[in-house]
Amino acid sequence: MTTTSDFQPANRPEQRIGDRYERTQALEMLGRMPLGELMGMAHRARRQRWPQSVVTFVIDTNPNYTNICVTRCVFCAFCREPGDQEAYTLAPDVLVERVKKAYARGATTVLLQGGHNPEIRLNDWLTYLRAIRSACPAIHIHPFSPAEYVFMARTEKIPVEEVLQAVYAEGVRTIPGGGAEILTERVRRKVANAKATTAQWLAVCEKAHHIGFRTTATMMYGHVETDEDIVEHLMQLRALQDRTGGFSAFIPWSFKPGGSPLSRRVAVQAHPARYVRIIALARLVLDNFPHIQSSWFSESIPAGQLGLLAGADDFGGVLLEENVLRTAGHDCATTIETVKTIIRRAGFTPAQRNSYYEILTSQLAD
Repeated sequence: MTTTSDFQPANRPEQRIGDRYERTQALEMLGRMPLGELMGMAHRARRQRWPQSVVTFVIDTNPNYTNICVTRCVFCAFCREPGDQEAYTLAPDVLVERVKKAYARGATTVLLQGGHNPEIRLNDWLTYLRAIRSACPAIHIHPFSPAEYVFMARTEKIPVEEVLQAVYAEGVRTIPGGGAEILTERVRRKVANAKATTAQWLAVCEKAHHIGFRTTATMMYGHVETDEDIVEHLMQLRALQDRTGGFSAFIPWSFKPGGSPLSRRVAVQAHPARYVRIIALARLVLDNFPHIQSSWFSESIPAGQLGLLAGADDFGGVLLEENVLRTAGHDCATTIETVKTIIRRAGFTPAQRNSYYEILTSQLAD
């Protein structure tokens, strides 16, 4: 176990002047630097970018449109094979009713994702989008991860650019960054062998940015990856952001073992301290990402609060509906007022945002 006395002051990354943190420094911060020191560095970096003590959150809902998936990622407890008695695909009217209920409760965004279902075609996606837009024109639709775009292009036998353009033509302007997992092929072959490759995931984001979409980027850690894999993931994201500037936020979360095939190998969720360390590292390494998100939902309220003191400036969504983590045994619900209280108790002012990470001025919480 590393202690403060083990750390060599002469090599401390904060002593570097004017340059970016590169791979060697990132590995040192992730693996050896005392957590309190790393949090302090990240918090100072956050204050330099965002001097005001404001933490944003969004009121959203995530009604997964299907749980049928043929990708068979070993970390997933949500997916069902075609023909399984628990398999479902939502009809557009059923999906719309769920969105309308969430909108009535204050949701401003619908996060729309689902399994890799070969029976769902591009026209079905567009039907979902049009139905939601018609029923709730004021709600922001935030649909389909890069991995889903790769699968849809493969299903339709068309270039992924055509899928992106079709969705863009429906008025969609943001894409959730799910399906990144860990952006190294060594890890992906072990946990998501049939899903989009690292190169494909990054290519979808790059093409989307050039079309005019804003996207987030995610990471799921705490399974078979190494420190080197985590740092490589961050370096890949930073390099792409240098080229396009299209990422709005970085959002990490830990693997939830409940009910998945991978749980036989990784039975315990990563420690919250690991989460806080990754949040802090991301703020320092992803110097071109405007927002780093800490989550009360995926990691617990205490870990989420600590993340706000380790460089994060966003607290994610209130999530009026969520199914994927709940299926893995991670069921956590809260209210808008509770989220505001959590943020205040961490020493910040809560502010509601939209999916462009713009503060809704009428919702700057008192």
